[in-house]
Parts: sequence; C-alpha cells; structure tokens
Amino acid sequence: MAESIDIRELNELIERQSGFVTNLVTGIDQVIVGQRHLVESLLIGLLSDGHVLLEGVPGLAKTLSIKTLAQLVDAKFSRIQFTPDLLPADVIGTMIYSQKEERFMVEQGPVFANFVLADEINRAPAKVQSALLEAMQEREVTIGKQTFQLPKPFLVLATQNPIEQEGTYPLPEAQVDRFMLKVIIDYPKLEEEKRILRQNITGERTEVRPVLSTADIVEARKVVCKVYLDEKIEQYIADIVFASRYPDRYGMKGLKDYIEFGGSPRATINLALAARAYAFIKRRGYVIPEDVRTVAHDVMRHRIGLTYEAEANNVTTEEIVSQILNKVEVP
Repeated sequence: MAESIDIRELNELIERQSGFVTNLVTGIDQVIVGQRHLVESLLIGLLSDGHVLLEGVPGLAKTLSIKTLAQLVDAKFSRIQFTPDLLPADVIGTMIYSQKEERFMVEQGPVFANFVLADEINRAPAKVQSALLEAMQEREVTIGKQTFQLPKPFLVLATQNPIEQEGTYPLPEAQVDRFMLKVIIDYPKLEEEKRILRQNITGERTEVRPVLSTADIVEARKVVCKVYLDEKIEQYIADIVFASRYPDRYGMKGLKDYIEFGGSPRATINLALAARAYAFIKRRGYVIPEDVRTVAHDVMRHRIGLTYEAEANNVTTEEIVSQILNKVEVP
C-alpha cells in the first residue's frame, strides 16, 4: 500500500514538473511540421543528459529542429559545420599568444556551449571527431595544460547524411557508443508535406521565444531520476541487451552468425535512462515495458556490430533489434 501511495505522489510530482514539455513541444510545432519521433528523441536526450545522433537525407529539418529546441531554452547554442579540412582546435579551442599580455592565453572553441550542433559530423576525419570524445564523455575539455568544465546542461546533437559516402568518414565505434540515441529521420507524410509547402511559400518565419532556462532542465533531470523502475523492468532491459550479445541463449541461434558484437553496458544504462525520460514525457511516475520497447531501436541500433554474413544477406540492425524485442519475454 505504501508503494502505491509513493507512486501516486510521484505521479503528482511529475504532473507538476513536466508542464514545460508541452510548452517545448508546442514551440517546436510552430516551426517544425510533424516529425513527432524526432522531437521526442531530442527531449529524451535533453532530460537524460544524453547526446543524440540524427541520420536522414538532407532537407528533413534535422538542423532546424535542433536550432529551434535551443531557441526555446534560454541557453548558449553553437553550430559546427564539419568539413574535411576542420582541425581539432576549430572545435575545442587553442592557445594563442597575446602580445599585450606577453603570454599564451586560451581561446575557447565553439564546443563551450549548452547545445552543440555537430552538422554532418561524418564529413570530418577521425582526429576531429575524437576531439569531441572527451567533451561528450567527461563534460570537460583540456587545452594545453588546463582543463575546463563545460556548461550544464551540455548536449551534442549531431547529424549525418546516410546516402552520400564520397568525402565522408565513418564514425569510430567508441564515439558512436557515446551517443545515447541514434535516430533515423524519415520523410514527412503527404498531409504534412502540404503543410510544409503552405508554411514556406508565405515566406513568414515563426520566431520562438525561450520558455524555460537551463536551471529548469537541471531540476527536471533530478525529477526524471526519481521515476520508478521496477526490478522486472530492470531484468527486461538486461535481457534485451544480453540477447544482442548471446542470441542463442534466448532461442535465436539464427542471429548468432549475423552479430559480431552486441550492446555494451552503456546500452543497458541508456536504455533505462531513455525509458525513464520517455515515461516522464508521458507524465508517468513509473516505467512500463512499452516505454522500453519504444526507445529500444534508437538506443540499440548503433551498438550492434554486423558480420560480413549479415551484410551479404542484407540483414540490418533494425531487423535484429525487432527480432530481439519479439523474442525476449515481456514482464
């Protein structure tokens, strides 16, 4: 009985604290037509302190969505356009000599912001992408002998184009694993396409104003951490990740030849965090299996390595995750 009262209190707390989610979604809807999954994924990243990788063909409002979200939060936003000639110093900053001071001083790079949009991240070579690694994982940057803390919240939102392979560099596995979610963006529906057309031929741009501060986000994250995660749900999350490593233990012998490596412990952690954030967005004080299933593809798709056999048979990580979700017992 005590537990049910706690859950009720938790639901009431989340009902009070999650009001800003509606304001954010309303604000984004003024600029972006449709793309509900993209919007929810950005909110999950924001509430879980997790970085998001968006993949989709050009023109699907990836960059615009991120810029709009940054405008709705009273926060510092910077955009880095990744190009083949970009240097690590262009991202994190460098030491410059000041003649006036007669000493070397640190010039901070664009990574010192709350929202960092890494546009077309796969256009830059690995040394530039790895410059982001310390920032993404440790939330700090080392320039020369000095280490600087990055502002809170700090969120890397990266985009990449899946169809153009010329002049692109695949992201290192270690970096891909740092992204909490990899979200695949699809084309809008026909009705949405017509709304986009009407919105753009008028030439009017909707200006959005900040609806919350960075302090609000930090507070909301504390509430998200209170969302109740039952032991059965924890077991379900662990089973999903373990099934990606040892499919034969879960009655999926056929998948063993297709999987080179499965989800890391970071996949387990992020699956729990994302499910919690999704429950918060839906104004619930507890996680249900459906929350886990909803976020599973975005959390797992970039954490499963495929063998040559899988590629030869056109087996994708999407299909593998779907098979795992269908096979693993739901609590």
